[in-house]
Amino acid sequence: MKVLTINSGSSSVKYQLIRPETEEELCHGQVERIGIDNTKIKHSNDDQEAEKHLDIEDHEGAINSILQIITDDQVGPLDDLDEIDALGHRLVHGGDKFSESIKIDDEVMDTLYECRDFAPLHNPPNIKGIEAAEEQLPDKPNVGVFDTAFHSDIPEEAYLYAIPYKYYREDSIRRYGFHGTSHYYVSHQAADILDQDIEDMKIITCHLGNGASVAAVKNGRSIDTSMGFTPLEGLVMGTRTGDIDPGIIFYIAEQEDMTLEEANDFFNKKCGVLGLSEDTSDMRDIEEKAFDGQEQYQTTLDVYHYRIKKYISAYTGIMNGVDAIVFTGGVGENSDYTRAESVKNMENLGIEIDHDKNNGVRGETAILSSDESNTDILVIPTNEELVIAKETKRVLEE
Repeated sequence: MKVLTINSGSSSVKYQLIRPETEEELCHGQVERIGIDNTKIKHSNDDQEAEKHLDIEDHEGAINSILQIITDDQVGPLDDLDEIDALGHRLVHGGDKFSESIKIDDEVMDTLYECRDFAPLHNPPNIKGIEAAEEQLPDKPNVGVFDTAFHSDIPEEAYLYAIPYKYYREDSIRRYGFHGTSHYYVSHQAADILDQDIEDMKIITCHLGNGASVAAVKNGRSIDTSMGFTPLEGLVMGTRTGDIDPGIIFYIAEQEDMTLEEANDFFNKKCGVLGLSEDTSDMRDIEEKAFDGQEQYQTTLDVYHYRIKKYISAYTGIMNGVDAIVFTGGVGENSDYTRAESVKNMENLGIEIDHDKNNGVRGETAILSSDESNTDILVIPTNEELVIAKETKRVLEE
């Protein structure tokens, strides 16, 4: 079986063509900086690589460019799109309607449309990705794999909000959590790398990208995570505020005479590091300008790192210790500065990074902790696509 996985983030689309039964990757790539300047697609196929600069404004255009390049005469592994057996889609939020992967049909699509506003940066591009795939490959099955699934069993005290209980009972307002496939994958990889049984481990996983979240994984299960009812809660992100005093929302909305829709758009798309820097949501740009001595960009990084460190500390307390901390995602895998700052001055908690091991590590698996650290610190490239491909195969064979 050949499964094309589609993983739509808020400003990127990752893809892989995988044989799930053997875990063989036929090609992979990413369309990045969607809707930002210098949009491009990076594609790898065996020893061949291609990079094309494109004029892509939305995720639908990104999907179309992916289908074109995987059948490209020079770098595409396929002669024809008919060789694809199925498509597996990362889906962010299905509310309480979906707690596991599912084959997509009209009824599922209707429910996804109902859940659009739960994750306004992700659900709309997720849906567009499915629609584009169905239009291009109308005879191929599509399977949705939900970010929320791994977090579906977190305990009541972690998922309930202090609002009238009827809103949970009647409207299912609770913490759902996201990036579940990534947290699942890297936590299990960490256990394998350290040659330990995940059932006996306490792991904190930090998925840091344009969207970002931290999870506390105890005995192989997520027991808490930083994102909540929507992906707006938690860490400071590319364009999202993360944790914020709700009073600020009311204050700014009144000051700017915003409608509810405008306020939702503002706090999801115009805040985070974009708002703090007043310039960009790309952490690479912010690091470059901070290292060049521009104070506002350094302040932006300080706020970003402080929030990560705060969650690591909190989850260490909740689990009464931590055996391993894992960094993953575009920023977590590639920014040695972010990794170092996120665990800085935590020696009293038994957490210490080795800067020589950390410096220069980008996009590869490595153990970064010092010999004196009681906690293993790792960077592990996530592979949500492999999880999605395996889930797609499992669902279609049931």
